[in-house]
Amino acid sequence: MILFLTTIIALEHLIFMLIEIFAKPELQSKSFDLPTSFLENPYAKSALGNQGIYNGMLAVTIILSNFLIPYPQLKTILILLMFYISVVGIYGSLTVTKKIFFIQSLPAMITMLLIFITK
Repeated sequence: MILFLTTIIALEHLIFMLIEIFAKPELQSKSFDLPTSFLENPYAKSALGNQGIYNGMLAVTIILSNFLIPYPQLKTILILLMFYISVVGIYGSLTVTKKIFFIQSLPAMITMLLIFITK
């Protein structure tokens, strides 16, 4: 169950990466509730691409951890990664759009809670 949930969260972050790096400004605008005119700015494109790399590498880290690290250590690593995602999502919900909390933070918080209570 934990590996399934964390893999879903990793896939979610791969989707974030694809949108942040490769999507047209119209889709980025709809996804992140940001004005299209802002997203057409070269500096905004660079910043969003940088954020995309972070999301992609986070996804790769979660997926590789799920397959390469033994469970007792994996539990600690996944708790830290879910905590990281929760904090970043809360910040994003306060600074960009409230829906980030529900799309990013809440699933990570629920998964983190389940990791805590799983033996």
